[in-house]
Amino acid sequence: MQDKSSAGGPLRGVNVVELAGLGPGPYCGQLLADMGADVILIERPGGSAFLSHNRGKRSIALDLRREGAAEIVLRLVRGADVLVEGLRPGVTERLGVGPEACHAINKKLVYGRMTGWGQTGPWAKMAGHDINYISITGVLNAMGEAGKPPPPPLNLVGDFGGGSLFLLSGILAGLVNAQRTGVGDVVDAAIIDGVNSMMGFVHSLASQKLWSTARHRNFLDGGAPYYRCYKTADDLFMAVGCIEQQFFTEMLSLLAIEPEAYGAQNDMSAWPAQHKLLEECFASRTRDEWAKIFDGRDACVTPVLDYEEALTHPQNAARESLVRENDVTMAGIAPRLAGADKPVDTHVPIKGADMRNILEEAGYSETEIAALAQAKITR
Repeated sequence: MQDKSSAGGPLRGVNVVELAGLGPGPYCGQLLADMGADVILIERPGGSAFLSHNRGKRSIALDLRREGAAEIVLRLVRGADVLVEGLRPGVTERLGVGPEACHAINKKLVYGRMTGWGQTGPWAKMAGHDINYISITGVLNAMGEAGKPPPPPLNLVGDFGGGSLFLLSGILAGLVNAQRTGVGDVVDAAIIDGVNSMMGFVHSLASQKLWSTARHRNFLDGGAPYYRCYKTADDLFMAVGCIEQQFFTEMLSLLAIEPEAYGAQNDMSAWPAQHKLLEECFASRTRDEWAKIFDGRDACVTPVLDYEEALTHPQNAARESLVRENDVTMAGIAPRLAGADKPVDTHVPIKGADMRNILEEAGYSETEIAALAQAKITR
């Protein structure tokens, strides 16, 4: 593995092997690389799209279906701390690089597995995507307007929220435990488990009769007039989130609405009329006019930006939350640690570009490297 001991980041010195996949697995690998880990990405031969989730990684292209490919992975695993894979249950076992094979040569390895349904259960080997995973957790049904199909919340809730971040937390916990005990672990990160965990807040409110399964009838799902988006005069939007009384009062003041004319904030019988009042009010000015009025005021009212506008928003710019290089926008490193001084590594490797260096580090000779290429195991 590459010596990154002089590099910044809390995970400097941690070596990761990542089997290429889609969505949540690669994003978890990016976060590990952002934190300073040396991530070797094992990609499949053939064409691929540019993925910013591969930034900061090194790439080798292997045909894992060919005899001898598993041996390369196991040679890399011997010096690794973490392996990340997002294939269907049983696939890595069939390829010869499952948890048992890896732990036989490296008992300290943390083996991270990312799936939608999990490693067990009747749907474990069934295909699915983010929208399918969140559909059985109650999340999807809680979104959108009553009587209309629930809108897909991009793939942020399932893939990246319930998937990547829970896989990452499991890997970090496994690393701590392996350092303490000398024994690794297998992280079974299922998107449905992560999303159900995040839904704990809603279940808690429901147990207190403060949440309903009826869509658009709750204070965080657009049912409340003080927590939703409003169209402006230029057909753009403002986001209103003034739950607390003091913020709600400030919003009414800046909108020049008398509290008596508006009515009680949490009187659900008055919500339809209050919706209409705020809709008419926000429609009287453009988004940017309202943004200027609410700028710096504690009303919890903000402009709704598109992802291109987000790049130049003063708060994002001040924190360098987004960076742009070669016409590609990438996120900054998150979260930030005071003791880490690591700039964003925006380099995305060309598939297989680091093959020779990676194989040499694993102990392969020039002759062996040439033979692997001749056998079309490496590309």
